[in-house]
Amino acid sequence: MGSVSYTSTHCRSYSYSYSLCPSTKWENRSIGFCSLFGGRGLSPVKVSLQSHGDSHQNVILTQDGAVATKVNPTAKGSHSNQITDELLSLTPTPKELNDAARFDCNENKSTVSITVVGASGDLAKKKIFPALFALYYEDCLPEHFTVYGYARSKMTDAELRNMVSKTLTCRIDKRENCSEKMDQFLKRCFYHSGQYDSEENFAELDKKLKEHEGGRTANRLFYLSVPPNIFISAVRCASSSASSAIGWTRVIVEKPFGRDSETSAALTKGLKQYLEEDQIFRIDHYLGKELVENLSVLRFSNLIFEPLWSRQYIRNVQFLFSEDFGTEGRGGYFDNYGIIRDIMQNHLLQILALFAMETPVSLDAEDIRNEKVKVLRSMKPIELKDVVIGQYKSHTKGGVTYPGYTDDKTVPKDSLTPTFAAAALFINNARWDGVPFLMKAGKALHNKGAEIRVQFRHVPGNLYNRSNGPDLDRDTNELVIRVQPDEAIYLKINNKVPGLGMRLDRSHLNLHYAARYAKEIPDAYERLLLDAIEGERRLFIRSDELDAAWSLFTPVLKELEDKKIVPEYYPYGSRGPVGAHRLAYRYNVEWGDLSLKQ
Repeated sequence: MGSVSYTSTHCRSYSYSYSLCPSTKWENRSIGFCSLFGGRGLSPVKVSLQSHGDSHQNVILTQDGAVATKVNPTAKGSHSNQITDELLSLTPTPKELNDAARFDCNENKSTVSITVVGASGDLAKKKIFPALFALYYEDCLPEHFTVYGYARSKMTDAELRNMVSKTLTCRIDKRENCSEKMDQFLKRCFYHSGQYDSEENFAELDKKLKEHEGGRTANRLFYLSVPPNIFISAVRCASSSASSAIGWTRVIVEKPFGRDSETSAALTKGLKQYLEEDQIFRIDHYLGKELVENLSVLRFSNLIFEPLWSRQYIRNVQFLFSEDFGTEGRGGYFDNYGIIRDIMQNHLLQILALFAMETPVSLDAEDIRNEKVKVLRSMKPIELKDVVIGQYKSHTKGGVTYPGYTDDKTVPKDSLTPTFAAAALFINNARWDGVPFLMKAGKALHNKGAEIRVQFRHVPGNLYNRSNGPDLDRDTNELVIRVQPDEAIYLKINNKVPGLGMRLDRSHLNLHYAARYAKEIPDAYERLLLDAIEGERRLFIRSDELDAAWSLFTPVLKELEDKKIVPEYYPYGSRGPVGAHRLAYRYNVEWGDLSLKQ
């Protein structure tokens, strides 16, 4: 049995083990052992080989490439001799070691080419290029990589670099050489102008990529930062004219993934004409948020939480999302989708699935995604009576007039598209039967944030009700996971106020990330881009998972639109429509973000 342990010179470490047949009498040799595993600019490795035959011979390949051999006395044994004779041909000979020593390591190195399709758009400029630079700054990208921008706009390499440079920041702790690293990163950025449905233009891109790849094993990642109606055309052209011949080819697809079950299924079918499922990375950037990824760690690695994670102790769970601004120029896009499709069906539902899933068999991507799908398939169909929609209207505050949703010139004056929605969802399984999962999402509200609130049941026969009053919500504990901004995890507990009397108060056991950790939290796109490069699919959405999510929301969306339900209007900058409170009260719930002490 032998083992290989190798560490990226940058971000993450890995281990690998294998079996090896009994070894022969090797002499000390020098061997080129570069980039054995391809990919991410790995450092030299140390390989230990130990035979399990009777030769008792150890062969060590040290970090500088030398082969050191230690031979112990050989014990007699016909069974081991037989094994040795049968497997000897599989063992490297001295001549093979000499050939390996003369091998040019550079020829076997791999490279990653990252093509941002739609490079001139806001998402690419504000999120994708800055995330790639942050990964480069922290040495998380492979030693050999190239970034290509692809769009219809006419632009030179220099113009692309100038555009990208305006969005890059030195937000990372190692600030002393930021300008130098920025220059180095920009030198690896290039541009190719072309149509999204032109195989000829993608073939031209392919030639440019090959020039930079220089004969290395070529791995290619395409990020589709374009509208959904362009996805299939771009994938068809990239697949036929610009995919890698000897490495992997992967495509990141940005949401929205359709408008309903039918359009989503059509999109998936179109993509799978040219790609395998494991090549498609459907990105939901909320799954890359630090506190969302910490959900499984919090639950499965802390004994105090897992026993409480059920209907026996949890009264309700709330998933809250709010923005303190309106559509701000995105009204044309937003009006085609609305807040339910834009936030609830993907961001909040994905977090719900992670929160409520059963313990997966392992941390493998497929095991986790299997459990998420089970949750979605166990959910009760959403009824119209359990949904409240709203739309913000103009409001004057402090002498400033804030425009209403339909004041946006790109939005029809008679639009009924909701900018706010609240919904009660239920999971029909043994763990969560009867527990309301409440979602609330809206634009132009009183604050900006995203959080998960777990409200526990009250203490039966609480001795301190007289001291604390009969307020059930005040007596219950609450676990709050603040996803953004100012990330934190805190637990609300009842505590005695210091003094001679018996007076209770609600206090926080608080893990405030900024106070606890000096390291800055990476942007979600950084984590997801790195995962896509490494082939880690845990935080990306599988096609059956997407189907289950749309199956849950499509019927109620269709009913809202067919019946032309008029949204409840709420003032810009308020806490949202009153109907959301009525929905919560129906299930004996108080919205956690509305209490005086949040």
